[in-house]
Amino acid sequence: MRAFQYASPKQEQQAVALLGKQWSDAEVLAGGSDLLSLMKDDIVHPKRLVNVKEIPELRGITFSSQRGLRIGALATLDELSENANVRHHYPMLAASAGDAASPQIRNVATIAGNICQRPRCWYFRNGFGLLALAPDGTSLVTKGDSRHHAILGNDGPAYFVSPSSVAPGLIAYGAKVRVLGPQGARELPLEKFFVIPKQEGEREHDLRPNEIVTELIVPPPPAGLRAAHYEVRQKEAFDWPYATASVALTMDGSSVRAARVVMGHVAPIPWVSNEAGQALSGKEISEESADAAGAAAVANAKSLGRNQHKIKLARVAVKRAILQAGRGGAA
Repeated sequence: MRAFQYASPKQEQQAVALLGKQWSDAEVLAGGSDLLSLMKDDIVHPKRLVNVKEIPELRGITFSSQRGLRIGALATLDELSENANVRHHYPMLAASAGDAASPQIRNVATIAGNICQRPRCWYFRNGFGLLALAPDGTSLVTKGDSRHHAILGNDGPAYFVSPSSVAPGLIAYGAKVRVLGPQGARELPLEKFFVIPKQEGEREHDLRPNEIVTELIVPPPPAGLRAAHYEVRQKEAFDWPYATASVALTMDGSSVRAARVVMGHVAPIPWVSNEAGQALSGKEISEESADAAGAAAVANAKSLGRNQHKIKLARVAVKRAILQAGRGGAA
């Protein structure tokens, strides 16, 4: 690991002031479960680490029926999965946080770190860059091993998949993220926080080098909302999913008035499937309607050559999440 400076500010503005204009100037250290591995592998090599764990404003999980849920950036995945208000009002979020990673990682990994974590693409993790381009500008992914790469939003040049299993659930609930920088705070829908880079040097989040995530805000769930999360993994133990689906259904009696379907690990961003939502609108939840929505969710999917199986798995994940939500369950 390369040498670096270390700073531990006590206030948000102090942390922002210690960041730089380039990503190589500084990185934010919270749980460190992803950043330290990237530094050890020399994928990122910041000149300074800014430890934000001593900033009290970034902690806490609170809920009110008027404002909804406020999740501090330093809240861990374990805290999120075990919080009584989250489990009661946002059970799908508690379930997805509880399924993420392993117990050891959930005890240190923060919610901000989870949504900001870098892709698990093996080309990126082996030093070939975020877009994994060969010297002649062609993609290593499309010519190589694409088994775990994107089936949606993969028209190029980005083929990695967004690694967060918690972000799709947050997006399905309509979460917003708040960011603080030198010019003050800004807020945006969480789905807009994720972006598909077009050239090497760009990142996959709408976050500038001198900004930090401070909190996430989830609106109060409407009465009768049914939500569920489903993951397809190779093994039940700690593993990265092939595909996930988070579904939030607003019901009108036994029919779906509105549906929010968000897939994970299938695209460079958490993938909001408007097609699946439209397929469910006005329908009762059944094997047939859930299967039709699953088919709609992957209608535009495209294999890169070795990841054809992910199309079927994503369709199954959406179908099973819908059926689970229809039964009123979280996961």
